[in-house]
Amino acid sequence: MKLEFKDAFWGTEFISNAGFETLIQRLNAGRRTCKDLEDLLKRRAVAEEKYGKDLVTIAQKAGGLHEICTLKTSFDEMKTQIENVGNLHIQLSVVLKEEVKRMEQFRERQKEQKKKYEIIMEKVQKTKVSLFKKTIESKRSYVQRCKEADEAEGAVEKISVTPTATPKQVEKTNNKARQCREAAEEAEKQYISNIEQLDKIRQEWESTHIDTCEMFQQQEEDRISVLRNALWVHCNHLSMQCVKDDECYENVRTILEDCDIVADNNYFVESHTTGSTRPAPIEYENYYDNYTAAERNGSAGFVGGVMKRFSNLLQGNLSSGSKLNISESAALPAGEMSEEACSSIPGFHASEQANEEYKAMYDYVAQGEDELSISVGDVVVVINQGEDGWWMVKRNGTSGLVPGSYLVKE
Repeated sequence: MKLEFKDAFWGTEFISNAGFETLIQRLNAGRRTCKDLEDLLKRRAVAEEKYGKDLVTIAQKAGGLHEICTLKTSFDEMKTQIENVGNLHIQLSVVLKEEVKRMEQFRERQKEQKKKYEIIMEKVQKTKVSLFKKTIESKRSYVQRCKEADEAEGAVEKISVTPTATPKQVEKTNNKARQCREAAEEAEKQYISNIEQLDKIRQEWESTHIDTCEMFQQQEEDRISVLRNALWVHCNHLSMQCVKDDECYENVRTILEDCDIVADNNYFVESHTTGSTRPAPIEYENYYDNYTAAERNGSAGFVGGVMKRFSNLLQGNLSSGSKLNISESAALPAGEMSEEACSSIPGFHASEQANEEYKAMYDYVAQGEDELSISVGDVVVVINQGEDGWWMVKRNGTSGLVPGSYLVKE
């Protein structure tokens, strides 16, 4: 059974407006609920838009450019569908924003209707209260005048039986009684007139109250219907979004079914092959068996090369009067022998001793007794540039081997 607002929101007191105020509170609460739903939809729209834009950004920055064959196709499809899902969520945010606008328009329409009836009810209520006070005041005046008339008539009766009363006193009392009665009658007429006016206002107020109750009930029914439908449609939008998302991901799964591990590896082998012939093993080569003495002198480290050249030259020139023997030359340290011994070797030219200044680009710590430690910025004199990359240098009277790549010409 449907209950009617117009039958349930009255008050026992004549000037009571409790029913109307209760209805107004309900409508205000309903309006706040409309606003809350609008905020919900707005926040959801913002979230959907942000989520959609984030997905689009993720898809665009996903990379995968170096993949090949079927897995590349699957990866690209995944990026495409993620971007599609992001765009769908952005579209959903637009739909939600439109729904918010409709809710705002509905709320404003209800606000205008409610305000219109509020003004009418407030006006009628104010008139009713004002006339009620006036009627109560006229009743009070009527009662007071009646009492005064009764008292005056009582005085007339009393003075009429008084033997000492003069005619003038009797006449004066009669005149007063008559005036009081006339005033009472006039007050009665005013009181009755106010009662009649008040009843008309009461009827008008009741009629207006009934119309207002009906309108407010209709507003509540519309509001509940609109909010219920809005929530229902919102859920439908979210459900459809899930379906669309799943369709996008199903497309990815379909492409992944064609992803073939063997095919991808075969494609890589066929397009990037470097050959099927394996390198031959490195065999041991005896230095003394494969190179001539001259080649050994040119390719060995400076110390070994000088020692071997010096030894060979000594053997070929003992008759020339050299004072050094092989054992003595072999016993000389590399640093001491480099200048003196080499200068006595026939055929040794100054061009082999560069004697050019070089600067150290890097630090080097000697690893053996025949090596020389240097620091960045040290200036050294290059005595010999070995073909194996080790150069004989001299610094502050001390000679030794250093890596040639650590030096730069001054």
